[in-house]
Amino acid sequence: MATAFAPTAADQPEASTAPAASVAAPARPASDPREPRTNPLIAKVGEWSRNLLAPLAGIAIFLALWAVLAPTVQTSLGALPGPIAVAEQGVALFDEWQAANELETQFYADQEVRNAAAVAAGNTAGVTDFTYSGPPTFLDQIITSLKTVALGFLLATLAAVPIGLVCGLSPVVNAAINPLVQIMKPVSPLAWLPIVTMVISALVTSADPMLAKSFIISALVVMLCSLWPTLINTAVGTASIDKDLLNVGRVLKLGWFAKLTKLVLPSSLPYIFTGMRLSLGVGWMVLIAAEMLSQNPGLGKFVWDEFQNGSSQSLARIMFAVVVIGFIGFGLDRLMMGLEALVSRNRGV
Repeated sequence: MATAFAPTAADQPEASTAPAASVAAPARPASDPREPRTNPLIAKVGEWSRNLLAPLAGIAIFLALWAVLAPTVQTSLGALPGPIAVAEQGVALFDEWQAANELETQFYADQEVRNAAAVAAGNTAGVTDFTYSGPPTFLDQIITSLKTVALGFLLATLAAVPIGLVCGLSPVVNAAINPLVQIMKPVSPLAWLPIVTMVISALVTSADPMLAKSFIISALVVMLCSLWPTLINTAVGTASIDKDLLNVGRVLKLGWFAKLTKLVLPSSLPYIFTGMRLSLGVGWMVLIAAEMLSQNPGLGKFVWDEFQNGSSQSLARIMFAVVVIGFIGFGLDRLMMGLEALVSRNRGV
């Protein structure tokens, strides 16, 4: 579509009036033999070094500084653990997970043997079906945290995207909701936690609920703290849609659902996914604090229990958990980037 300042055809110079020198200008050779050629292998190695060697060098320098400076920092539990001590505790946690799996396997094998003996003796009342209830291992707590943040993030997305779309399409609704968003957005998870705890404790009164109270509380706190980036970015992306595109929808007499799926959502996807990435990062950070106080058996509770334990290995285990939390957060962000690239390739606008 031509803009108001675009030159018209009458303003363009005719081909016959063009200077002859421009027609007769010699074409530049495709390649000048006097110019130095870049070796493709050298260029590839340079790109590889920038993308891989530089980050590895940065990590190596950080680990070296950590190893040198850690013994000089004294805490109530002794010197700050270095990277080797932290890695050793990571191996120990993995060994504990393997030992717990062996105990669980042995528990069920013994139960099957007892049940088979009871059936053979005709004592069907002696058949049992107990569930192994050993303490959760570090890997079990990682899985619990991932489930919790997944539920909280899903609830936040389901709430934030529709509200953001309505705010972006309606200036009146946006003006009404914007003050509430600006007030609620900076509220700390530590402030939400007692409110959510009291509400869930009043609503969930079953002795054996389908989901544990601590799990629900942590997930709802994650939702309340992480939905704002998605809501704001969705509203901004929806409000930024080209008005000509919406006018085309009116001309074609598209219904609201067709307008939403064919025009609004495809145009807003980059903003929505940016908000979702931010929300997932916020949710993962909030989760640790929520699990600490709600005693949800995840990484937050692991860190809190080790802090309360106060053994000689506790500080190294806490630092290993911090490293794991960082790697998981990085992986979740990469996952969202890949999902965004996949969806963006298939969007309709």
